[in-house]
Amino acid sequence: MKTTAEIRQSFLNFFHSKGHQIVESSSLVPENDPTLLFTNAGMNQFKDVFLGLDKRAYTRATTAQRCVRAGGKHNDLENVGYTARHHTFFEMMGNFSFGDYFKQDAIAFGWEYLTSPQWLGLPKEKLYVTVYETDDEAYNIWHQQMGVPAEHIIRIGDNKGGAYNSDNFWAMGDTGPCGPCTEIFYDHGEQHWGGLPGSPEEDGDRYIEVWNIVFMQFNRLADGTLEKLPRPSVDTGMGLERMTAVMQHVNSNYEIDIFQTLIAKVAEIVGTQDLTNKSLRVIADHIRSCAYLIADGVIPSNEGRGYVLRRIIRRAVRHGHLLGAKETFFYKLVPTLIEVMAAAAKIVKEKQANVEKLLRLEEEQFARTLARGLTLLDDALAEVKDGVLSGEVAFKLYDTYGFPLDLTADVCRERNIQIDEAGFDKEMEAQRLRAQSASQFGMDYNNVIRVDGTTQFEGYNKAESQAKVTALFHDGKSVDSITAGQSAVVILENTPFYAEMGGQIGDSGELVNNNCQFDVKDTQKYGQVFGHIGELTVGSLSVGDSVDAIVDNERRQHTRLNHSATHLLHSALRQVLGEHVAQKGSLVSDVGLRFDFVQPEAIGKQQLAEVERIVNFHIRANHPVLTEEMGIEQAKAKGAMALFGEKYGDVVRVVTMSPFSIELCGGLHVQRTGDIGLFKLVSESAIAAGIRRVEAVTGEGAMAWLHNQQAILAQVADALKSDVTSLPEKIDQLQEKAKKTEKELQQLKQKAAVQAGANLVQSAVKINGISVIVQQLDGVDTKVLRVMVDDLKNQLGSAVIAFASVVDEKVNLIVGITADITSKVKAGELVNLMAQQVGGKGGGRPDMAMAGGSQPENVVEALHVASDWLKVNL
Repeated sequence: MKTTAEIRQSFLNFFHSKGHQIVESSSLVPENDPTLLFTNAGMNQFKDVFLGLDKRAYTRATTAQRCVRAGGKHNDLENVGYTARHHTFFEMMGNFSFGDYFKQDAIAFGWEYLTSPQWLGLPKEKLYVTVYETDDEAYNIWHQQMGVPAEHIIRIGDNKGGAYNSDNFWAMGDTGPCGPCTEIFYDHGEQHWGGLPGSPEEDGDRYIEVWNIVFMQFNRLADGTLEKLPRPSVDTGMGLERMTAVMQHVNSNYEIDIFQTLIAKVAEIVGTQDLTNKSLRVIADHIRSCAYLIADGVIPSNEGRGYVLRRIIRRAVRHGHLLGAKETFFYKLVPTLIEVMAAAAKIVKEKQANVEKLLRLEEEQFARTLARGLTLLDDALAEVKDGVLSGEVAFKLYDTYGFPLDLTADVCRERNIQIDEAGFDKEMEAQRLRAQSASQFGMDYNNVIRVDGTTQFEGYNKAESQAKVTALFHDGKSVDSITAGQSAVVILENTPFYAEMGGQIGDSGELVNNNCQFDVKDTQKYGQVFGHIGELTVGSLSVGDSVDAIVDNERRQHTRLNHSATHLLHSALRQVLGEHVAQKGSLVSDVGLRFDFVQPEAIGKQQLAEVERIVNFHIRANHPVLTEEMGIEQAKAKGAMALFGEKYGDVVRVVTMSPFSIELCGGLHVQRTGDIGLFKLVSESAIAAGIRRVEAVTGEGAMAWLHNQQAILAQVADALKSDVTSLPEKIDQLQEKAKKTEKELQQLKQKAAVQAGANLVQSAVKINGISVIVQQLDGVDTKVLRVMVDDLKNQLGSAVIAFASVVDEKVNLIVGITADITSKVKAGELVNLMAQQVGGKGGGRPDMAMAGGSQPENVVEALHVASDWLKVNL
């Protein structure tokens, strides 16, 4: 019996033998792709190649791509663990042709791999294929050349409500590459219920899709028109878990070797003997997605990708509790996961310590959240009047606190309370629609600058060169020429201008010749060409013209300093904070640098000072900055780190600043670290859960920042009639004086309050023998109000005192009640009644309660309501 690892490797070996480049799985976080929440298909990392925006050194590729479908429109989270084939994480085996082979070879390759005894050796009579209804070419290849009987070939038409809207017609989006597809199904046998694809019973478990070949042969325009692509391509996918189930003679993916090992480990950790419990399957699935997401840099949080990760972790933990887990357990599955995933677990193994730490911390935090959720549920149930808990509250418990509906139902059942399940379902559907809307990022794939060919970059060694204009774009459309006053994107055959990549901004400058001057404001990369974005200020410019390309070298030099300093900063952060620091984004410009990175806790001032000291130490060391090109594997062996947001080919550029910093980087750098001059951190902050940001300046920018700080200190010293060195002592003196003055002022206020209270005694009215004072006292703070209330209670005996005060447009309310009558009226009840009138709320003890409000215009009404209420309740 073949293991999952053996099948994964055999697929790669087969297509490698057919001339395919084996390409590593890309990250689960799509690089520079705003249309995707997570990598959810094998072709994602090749999207730009299919769109014609990028070219690779190969025209055939094969991958074992890790994928996650647990958010947005690909969200089957609640089904995972309860069906045979739903997963949050799965591996998609793929083979791709970029304008190389097409239908004939793609079908032949798939059939050979599946049926040849040398490879998987599946019985041909067990296989069925589908084709798009009008794709006679694919049908004939299957029937006439592969020998598949006609009764094993099924044509599928437009079955989703529109033209080219079919299970067998694939599209990247509303526009862009698309085409028919052909699928291969395996018959698990008549002992399983289900029918052939296209039949009413197609959703059964008998005939299972194991292979899908997409023939990208058209480009769909905005009006729906299909144009033939000049170089048709192929995208093939084989679900590894499904194929392993076939090869291991089981029907459910959860019965394959990987899941059986994980399920057994979960059962061992939580202490259960029932290996058929569905909760075991849920946890076994979820540890894969959670571990790989964290390894790829996702941090649990309350938004975006981090929110999806948090939901998956909490779902796994909930099922652990259902199995009887008494302590944190989820993170303990990581070593077993690494073992069963074999070669595919490389990324998790490299980040194992951080993966386990974050899983443990998240589970511990969830335990605290559950406790808060139970308190919320108790409060909500205490307010139920009609024996029904609203669907809105039940959904909030589910969405915010991770309570499944059945857990809430269990608690309600104990108190003879029902749940408005229809209301819960309504809220759930609204959330699902919001999630789908948020994930459906629109993109017109035809409204993208595409240029065949490449631009040769000459900017590493020069800031000026002669270049030929190969294309012009005005308002997004290709034009032959532009005239003065028009903005445009100019494509050059060669250029010294650096295009924005890896966080470094694009160069600016000018393109000039005897007939024109074009001001370059920015430089961007479009596939393999560089676009110079700006405005023609003089003359005219046409395709084919030669220009002098001149970079603003002063701006570039400032950018170089900041880019090299970013590398030193990255290494210093890892040295001070730990190896878990991983870059999550950067901005390198001529005015400064910004660096975002994984860091679950706030950074102390001493740690920041140490980071700054280390960077400046290596600047003073004046290390040579060496750049060299080498193979990607050689670079990794050397210890080179990759910077976030960059794509790397087989040959990479390695930037070395002594053994302290070795990174893959295509950006511009100084010749020696001493050229940076000076490095100064200017800010540190949190930008998301588990993500910190530091900003810094270098060189002249650092000097300017220090001079500005010095000027500010001098200004403060002058204002305080001190010198800079004596400022701390002077400030301490002033603070001590201010505290003393504040104390004296407070004593005076309290003395005045006592006097005012004596006067207020005369205004008390009697209600059923109880003294009542309800007054507005503007400008009196809460501390003084408390003193007044306590003093009046002592003077009046049985009494209720209610005050309202407006200070800085905010309402302060206080109610005091003597202890002998708190059985009749409660201070908290009265103060909340008043607070409702002024847009606020509050609370406190039965004899003393306070509240705040934001509607001072309603204070008089609040006092009237209090008086009326007391007349009824005393």
